[in-house]
Amino acid sequence: MTRDEHPDRKTYPRLLAPVYFTKAWRPLFFLRRGRKPVDDFSGGLCIYTDEEPKRGARLGMEIFLPDGSSVLCRSKVAWVERLPAGGPARFDVGLKLTAIHPLDRERLSGVLQHA
Repeated sequence: MTRDEHPDRKTYPRLLAPVYFTKAWRPLFFLRRGRKPVDDFSGGLCIYTDEEPKRGARLGMEIFLPDGSSVLCRSKVAWVERLPAGGPARFDVGLKLTAIHPLDRERLSGVLQHA
């Protein structure tokens, strides 16, 4: 399914910050400290990447903010769209956030570009 075919694409703002993602297998720091993650995050976000994640894959992510701090969260790949040659990257990827610390949700708002 491409981004244009995804019925909720407006709920996936573009992330305007560097991100590192990997297969989600480690507990997030706020889970180890007994804090509850937010698991009802509406929508998600989209990123450009040269690595092709599989649709449905669960990813751990670290998003690097302009102030030098970072946000840790988990996501599930909602859609992957191959981009044409000469684009900003090889793939446009929609990520449904599945776990994020409540305070970090607000911190991300400054690096999201809504359509």
